[in-house]
Amino acid sequence: EVQLVESGGGLVQAGGSLRLSCAASGFTFDDYAIGWFRQAPGKEREEILCINIHDGRTYYAGSVKGRFTISVDNAADRVYLQMASLKPEDTAVYYCAADVAERLCQGGMAYWGKGTLVTVSS
Repeated sequence: EVQLVESGGGLVQAGGSLRLSCAASGFTFDDYAIGWFRQAPGKEREEILCINIHDGRTYYAGSVKGRFTISVDNAADRVYLQMASLKPEDTAVYYCAADVAERLCQGGMAYWGKGTLVTVSS
């Protein structure tokens, strides 16, 4: 069974840091791109980062570039989202998703996790 499981969400103060994890199973990790998406209250879902596991190509949304970093542990089939300098507007449910590597998360994602809530207090 294909699974993407996010963890690491919680409550953090503005200016703080948090690391989210996405554990993948049930598919060939190296053949895919893994993306992080978020949906804030009352807003549409937003793609914030994506990494092509095979070749390392990345995409960063302007809203998080310079503050968020994506990293990969290939041996563990796990992708991390390191978030720093968090702002209240970063509050959202964060989702991990996977699609074929060459699309770099630019189309409909094949697999989705259930999300983890990040709340940034002021």
